[in-house]
Amino acid sequence: MKRVISIVLVLLLALSLTACGGSTTMTMGTGSDTGTYYSYGGVLGQYMMNKAGINVTVVSTEGSKSNIQGIDAGNYQLGTVQSDVMSYAWEGTRAFEEDGKIDSFRVVAGLYAEAVQLITMDPSIKTVADLKGKSVSIGAAGSGVYFNAIDVLTAAGLTEKDIKPQYQDFGASTDALKDGKIDAAFIVAGAPTPAITELCMTNDARLVPIDGAVAKAMMDSNPFYTTYKIPADTYEGQKEEVTTVTVKATLIVSADASEDDVYNLTASIFDNVEEISKEHGKGAELTLENATDGMTAPFHKGAAKYFAEKNITVEAK
Repeated sequence: MKRVISIVLVLLLALSLTACGGSTTMTMGTGSDTGTYYSYGGVLGQYMMNKAGINVTVVSTEGSKSNIQGIDAGNYQLGTVQSDVMSYAWEGTRAFEEDGKIDSFRVVAGLYAEAVQLITMDPSIKTVADLKGKSVSIGAAGSGVYFNAIDVLTAAGLTEKDIKPQYQDFGASTDALKDGKIDAAFIVAGAPTPAITELCMTNDARLVPIDGAVAKAMMDSNPFYTTYKIPADTYEGQKEEVTTVTVKATLIVSADASEDDVYNLTASIFDNVEEISKEHGKGAELTLENATDGMTAPFHKGAAKYFAEKNITVEAK
């Protein structure tokens, strides 16, 4: 009788665990716990658990490069990354030139646009070319923002030596603008970006367009860039839309993840776009086109299977 009771208890425990989620457990690397990657990752993780039966633990990290390295080390199975940093890892260039190529991840889907935003309070700066001789924050040395800024400058016929470069993060950049210590700053993030929102509410700050020949040169040189229009009234005092370029916040997964699991977690996102949009503003950018356009690394076969069912063919490996 005791043995029968033990077996029943084990079965009940198994059933209760199944009800709470599937047998697969994944850890998702995101970004700062005050940033979009972390908050949005938390929402997506809940849908993966509730709709796909995958138990996802969302953790705060140092961002794109850390997430790619974490997947390579086996610490994470999922990660949110900038599409350009993902490209550097896949090719072993720029931020991964010293560390070497990493190809242990695959793409699940593009999530939302991360706009390259050039912000200034100097009325004489109307184009990228006007940065010549100015003090400009171009992101922390070796960061994704740094390489984005260098690409913008190069496309405009400028080099790092043509400006007075400052290597600052978002917070330091906006503080330096307020204090008049710099003339402009590059900030790469989904718009509206809280740091820019605060700056525009309390100061006469504005966005400088990155468009025309500059944008075309960037896209010709680097296929992960696309054009993007920041809608009017995104920021205080912004009366018209501003054209710029973007990279894409992208969800990646370990190449070792099973095809079924990745198919199911992809479906858990794109079959529930309306619900996700109600929980996080960036959910509004979840479209099949946005998910599959401009990727420079191969998709996981599980994600490719889902998109094939939607009549979209992507490169998978």
